[in-house]
Amino acid sequence: MRLRTKVTLFFGLIALVATITLTVVTYFFARERLLDQRAQVARLQAVSNATQVRDRLRSGTTGFGEWFATIPVEADGFAFVRLADDTPVSTDVTFTDDAAFSEEFRGAVDQGESVVQRFSFNDANYVGVGIHLAEADANYYEAFQLAPTARTLNSILLALTIGSAVTVLFATALGWWTSRRLLRPLTRITDAAGEIAAGGLDTRVARESDPDLDRLAASFNEMADAVQARIEREARFASDVSHELRSPITALAAAAEVMHSRRGELPERTQQALEVVVGQVRRFDAMVLDLLELSRIDAGATDLHTEEVDIEELCQRVAARNGFPHLPVEVGWRAPQVAVVDKLRFERILANLLENAVQHGGGPVRISIERGNGSHLLVAVEDAGPGVARGERVRIFERFARGSAARHRVGTGLGLALVAEHAHAQGGEAWAEDRPGGGARFVVQVPAGVGR
Repeated sequence: MRLRTKVTLFFGLIALVATITLTVVTYFFARERLLDQRAQVARLQAVSNATQVRDRLRSGTTGFGEWFATIPVEADGFAFVRLADDTPVSTDVTFTDDAAFSEEFRGAVDQGESVVQRFSFNDANYVGVGIHLAEADANYYEAFQLAPTARTLNSILLALTIGSAVTVLFATALGWWTSRRLLRPLTRITDAAGEIAAGGLDTRVARESDPDLDRLAASFNEMADAVQARIEREARFASDVSHELRSPITALAAAAEVMHSRRGELPERTQQALEVVVGQVRRFDAMVLDLLELSRIDAGATDLHTEEVDIEELCQRVAARNGFPHLPVEVGWRAPQVAVVDKLRFERILANLLENAVQHGGGPVRISIERGNGSHLLVAVEDAGPGVARGERVRIFERFARGSAARHRVGTGLGLALVAEHAHAQGGEAWAEDRPGGGARFVVQVPAGVGR
């Protein structure tokens, strides 16, 4: 999970826990307050009505039922009185007995207490108030429905739920925005590091307004300066060494060739030693040339001159020039005939791949041209050698890197590195893979031109 996602989820989770806690506490607090308030209002109204009932009973019970039916009670509520002779009188024809109230409630009223109780009757919730009228030896009960209070509580709960959802969404959005703002400098540093890794050694990050982040940016820039200075120093050293070695190696190679041309005049053992010297001088001369070429590439001293070429014809010409005039060049039926390449660089790529096949793969068996992804085509040199181990297919394109099958063979270890550098300079890449039927297949991706 990405750090930005973690920060966003953290903000959302904290907001969710906080809002749920606040919603629960607020709801139950409001519920108790509303129910207490409802009970107080019910008690006051019941006391007022009970006083009227007491006064009416003092004056006599004649017509009491008709009068009691007009006593002011709330809508959906009712009043009930049990007279001294145990006669029940109610404002609600469905409530003709005080059995809806608990026995404990009725007992407390009989003992002269004023009691408030919540109860259910006919699937409705009520607050009941019971008052004992001692002067008339009667018990007065009045019930107040809790539906309005329940509707108010539902409205409060709905408002709290919506508010909680909005709060969580807002906190999540805030977490996303905050994480983006906090990680933006790290993103810039990551992008800068990627550009440096890709070769842009002069890439730097801008200063930050925040002191802590500014220290990070400054440290990164100092590190980049040190890395650039070291790489440039090493590149200059390699270039200078290669350049300085070029003259004596040339002279040494010329002298060795002269001696080699007259090797017939030397004793047999001297001839064998001369062959070793000439071979090593030639290898040394090739390595110095490769190092000079890599130094020019690193320094950006080589320009790219692309043009449209007939890729099949160019491959045949390069193969013939390197000693393989009859090497088959097979073109896939969907492959473009024209490629956009730097001819010198492409010739160098193909020559190095052919030489690599000779030295490590027993010689090339064919060159294939196929259609690649998008506007690219693939040029591959195939051999019938031992192949390349899967764990070495990336490393062999590094400088002076050699596969396990080529450790005891002649070579500079720079040929495939030059292939990768020249392919990258033309907007492509190079890689190694298995050849169907055995052997290795070295593939170079280059831009394609117009079709056939």
